[in-house]
Amino acid sequence: MDRIEIRPGYSISKVIKGGWHLAGGHGKIDEQQAIEDMHAFVEAGITTFDCADIYTGVEELIGKFLKKYTPAIASGELAPVQVHTKYVPDYNALSTLTLDDTTKIIDRSLKRLGVERLDLVQFSWWDYQFDNYVGTALHLAELQKQGKIRYIGVTNFDAQHLREILEAGVDVVSNQVQYSILDHRPESDMEALAKEKNIPFLCYGTVAGGFLSNRYLNSPDPKEPLENRSLIKYRLIIDEFGGYKKFQEALELLNDIAQKHGVSIAEVASQYILQKPMVAGVIIGARNKSHLQRLEQLTQFQLSTDDVFGIREFISHCPGPKGPVYDLERDKEGKHGRIMRYNLNDA
Repeated sequence: MDRIEIRPGYSISKVIKGGWHLAGGHGKIDEQQAIEDMHAFVEAGITTFDCADIYTGVEELIGKFLKKYTPAIASGELAPVQVHTKYVPDYNALSTLTLDDTTKIIDRSLKRLGVERLDLVQFSWWDYQFDNYVGTALHLAELQKQGKIRYIGVTNFDAQHLREILEAGVDVVSNQVQYSILDHRPESDMEALAKEKNIPFLCYGTVAGGFLSNRYLNSPDPKEPLENRSLIKYRLIIDEFGGYKKFQEALELLNDIAQKHGVSIAEVASQYILQKPMVAGVIIGARNKSHLQRLEQLTQFQLSTDDVFGIREFISHCPGPKGPVYDLERDKEGKHGRIMRYNLNDA
């Protein structure tokens, strides 16, 4: 699997194994099978895992994998693993966060993962009306000085607010953003800052929770209730993109390109984002190792200039989504914000 160095001496796989689907909201999790699947992904070169403090049980699950396979990693039988977690303070705590509060959450992640230092902590902030996001980022910088955190990243920050954190002296190495054929919001304001400050994107939603796949080509609009929260989230993005009919037209275009390269729609959608400026990796929520063969195909083809131009031309006639990164989702009363769960640490 292709790799990229996002800081000198720190490389990640360009395909990152997502962890949200292991939190239980996508079906029952077989712990032993999940650990065996992690091993298979690492053997295939996908050595970077993404998780979060609020993904129920996921840090612990990765911790069990690390405990089991640390001897193999230490001996060189298995490649080193990079674990990217998140710091997502509860909405109810945003106005009162202290260094002690932040330390407790970071210490909890260290304990769950069974490590002495977190590779990358990606900082998230629900609502900018609570203006101590800069102070809280400085809490992470203090814990970095203490040796508890190797690198600090952010999640879903727009350019204006990320710049404030940078100007406060926090060294931010990445920004995890939603970025797909259906959602180009990172290009609206974040891309320029990313290039200026060398802050690459780690991209989720690249296959829109599975919507960008052959499964949905020529299929009717799925009826509610949808199978999981990912589908609920990305079905709303399809509406912003232009609706289900426009989405089907996009799938037809992607399928034509996929057939030319001998791959499927999901691989074209992922490769399109991987070839974007400032993209370091795509986070794929592959539920198990059965997805590995298709993920490995991402190293075997490149989209041509004509392919990329055709996709861009199609997207240029689609209405949205518009605005800065995560702006729609940040409105708690809007249709995107209403599906969020804001106080999972408390829960």
